[in-house]
Amino acid sequence: MFNKRTKIKDLLAQKPEGQQVTVMGWVRTFRNNQFIALNDGSTNNNIQVVAGLGKFGDELLKRITLSASLKVTGTLDPSLGKGQTMDLNATAIEVLGDSDAEKYPLQLKNRPTLEYLREKAHLRFRTNTFGSVFRVRHALAFAIHKFFNDKGFVYMHTPIITGSDAEGAGELFRVTTLPFDKPPRNDDGTVNFKEDFFGKSTNLTVSGQLEGELAATAFGDIYTFGPTFRAENSNTARHLAEFWMIEPEMAFYDLEDNMNLAEEFIKYIIKYGMENNREDLEFLAQRLAEEEKQLPQDKRSEMGLIEKLEFVLNNSFERLTYTDAITILKDSNHNKKKKFQYEITGWGMDLQSEHERYLVEKHFKKPVILYNYPAAIKAFYMRQNDGCAEGQQTVAAMDILAPGIGEIVGGSQREERLDKLEARMKEMHIPVEEMWWYLDTRRFGTVPHAGFGLGFERMVQFVTGMTNIRDVIAFPRTPGSAEF
Repeated sequence: MFNKRTKIKDLLAQKPEGQQVTVMGWVRTFRNNQFIALNDGSTNNNIQVVAGLGKFGDELLKRITLSASLKVTGTLDPSLGKGQTMDLNATAIEVLGDSDAEKYPLQLKNRPTLEYLREKAHLRFRTNTFGSVFRVRHALAFAIHKFFNDKGFVYMHTPIITGSDAEGAGELFRVTTLPFDKPPRNDDGTVNFKEDFFGKSTNLTVSGQLEGELAATAFGDIYTFGPTFRAENSNTARHLAEFWMIEPEMAFYDLEDNMNLAEEFIKYIIKYGMENNREDLEFLAQRLAEEEKQLPQDKRSEMGLIEKLEFVLNNSFERLTYTDAITILKDSNHNKKKKFQYEITGWGMDLQSEHERYLVEKHFKKPVILYNYPAAIKAFYMRQNDGCAEGQQTVAAMDILAPGIGEIVGGSQREERLDKLEARMKEMHIPVEEMWWYLDTRRFGTVPHAGFGLGFERMVQFVTGMTNIRDVIAFPRTPGSAEF
């Protein structure tokens, strides 16, 4: 049977006792016409295949080149050389796929930069860095499903194509079958979407939250985990046009319940990654440490990657109100010395990433949960807090801020009171009539409920220590870039 093979990760865990095994993988190096370093993606570690002198013909040996794929059968024996505990002494070698080593884009002699590898995204999985990143990404995705499944949550697949803009930001990718050059128009010149496929204007989803709320009012606890899209023209290390979001919605939850679940959730998936991908994380920690040696001392992280993750697991997140955060930022030496790019103008301002990172990395030196934000800078569906000071209406919103990234989670208790929700929607020019289905959940058995969204790529960034979000998703979608 062709695929009766042993993965290299499993092979390296065995005791070499002359047992016969078959492995398949790609050539990393071939030395002295005899020693092949073979890798199959299950681990960054290679198995050393020994092609004994005189055992194989010259024509075969010439085909064993960088990134060629091989099927090797042989005996697993204790190694006589340094640097490895075992050798696979080959009795049969088959070249499954040839590779022109001279033309192969990822040459070992010149270590490619991350920027270069983004241009070769179809091959970058074959490097140790991206092998580790994407094995960790897989583990975290699995941990997410396990966490919610074990708590009895129902996994909902919310629509990719939708007629609503949950965030009200207007940064949408339109979906249409109308001709771009001459779409049908109304008398006032606007596009007549009644002739479109869905009979109305539609777009790629920016969030599954609103549909998730509908499900939560029947099942109690649900979560979504799927792609979301923002047509935001941001060329930064923190933004993607297509990214994955985890969005749980829970009936009978208030803001405190929401914060408690989000903190437990983040700690759970970090712990799962550390327990199941320690080897990859240690490699990434070493990579990050080497990268930071090139930075000025004041730009280096105070903790190594593993130390940072353990610190998050072993400490409670700091919780404080938006109002208290503004006071801390305003009174900080950083602000007084005008070191912030964006000035701290006072209560009501929207915090920037640099402000969030100051609170996390300089002031508290641990993850922070900010809550009770000004209503004016938050979405229509967030519950309005009672008893607010004049001109300082707040909503029961919360953001979790992480070292090195800033906001990683955004959530809130949802406004369950129909009259207040309708008034807020009208105030923010949200079409009440078109959202009848959403408002029905407040008409027929409304309940206090809450939820949050976790940007999966930012979570992967945090756990792997990668500094650019484009390096934690397989094929990044950014302005001007949809190559692969």
